[in-house]
Amino acid sequence: MSGKSFPSNILNFILKKIFAITENVDKNLGEVNKILIIRQHNQLGDMLAGVSLFRAVKGKYPKSHLTLLSSIDNYYGVIKNKLIDELIVFDKSKMYNPIELIRFFKKLRAGYDLVIVPVTVSISFTSNFIARISKSNTRIGPKSLDGKPSDSAYFFDRRVDIDWRKYPDSNVSEHILEIVKPFGIDTKDLSSEISFDEFDNIEAKKFISEIQKDPAAIVIGLHVGAGKPANRWSLSKYIELIQKLHNNYNCVFYLTGSDSDSEELNYVISNIKVKLHKYLNKQIPQVAALISNSDLFITNDTGIMHVAGTTLTSQVSLFGPTNPFNWAPCGKNKIFLRKSDLIDDIKVEEVFDVCKVLLENK
Repeated sequence: MSGKSFPSNILNFILKKIFAITENVDKNLGEVNKILIIRQHNQLGDMLAGVSLFRAVKGKYPKSHLTLLSSIDNYYGVIKNKLIDELIVFDKSKMYNPIELIRFFKKLRAGYDLVIVPVTVSISFTSNFIARISKSNTRIGPKSLDGKPSDSAYFFDRRVDIDWRKYPDSNVSEHILEIVKPFGIDTKDLSSEISFDEFDNIEAKKFISEIQKDPAAIVIGLHVGAGKPANRWSLSKYIELIQKLHNNYNCVFYLTGSDSDSEELNYVISNIKVKLHKYLNKQIPQVAALISNSDLFITNDTGIMHVAGTTLTSQVSLFGPTNPFNWAPCGKNKIFLRKSDLIDDIKVEEVFDVCKVLLENK
């Protein structure tokens, strides 16, 4: 707590006096029917990479009712996930409204047999506090992360030490299971999942039929944007790659993204003679359906990379400063490239060679 401000330390001291729970080292969780998982502070990629946790819980308790609490920023990645029975969207901005606050509190007090707060790269005090004020028989949460004790571990009766340092190259889909493994909850299926319905599939096929004039043409999708500048492969290299694929294969291209990617998309489109189509501002299940109906998807290390990772489509993911062993999608024909912390150290020829192998194997 030494790194916290004085007011934060005082608040934490008061909350500990009021809400502290005695730790229980028993690994038997008893009968579990209603489960709440709280993941309100993670980004889209974290959420999708952590689907293995939902699968493990459902595998252990197949008849249970699983509720996920997600932030307003990343819930769209799991809105149709078949492993989740109920979704609570947590919007901090609405908590100042007494009516919204009461509604939220009623959902938390609905009564759960088990509440789980997983952790990947940081511990969320807010998530831990939400777990404590929920009505539950058992609460599982982090006791420490990478050797640093959690200031709010007292909110949980079952506390788990989480340490990435033991397995520095383990994938997050496996790492997230560490919070529940001590209680016999685990899975060997680390794949992610986005559930899309027939409507999404029809929309995807409609789009492809519009751009694929030749039924034999290869459909290739690309995501040239990324929230972090360090994760963006050079646009000029994307242009060179697209041109090279066009010269060597009978293919059609589309670019995914949103309005926030408009500058990058417009630059690529205006600097190449190859026809590029845009698939913008679509819901995540629709994007997943489109990628599922494609032959190849090429992407930077960003949220859409994880969306593509949930599909069976061949995929090339480009990495810079992030460890791909931790974050790259798992599965057959899911290839990542990384040379150094500088993503532009990856050469166009290297990406093309991987694309060539994936396309010819297909």
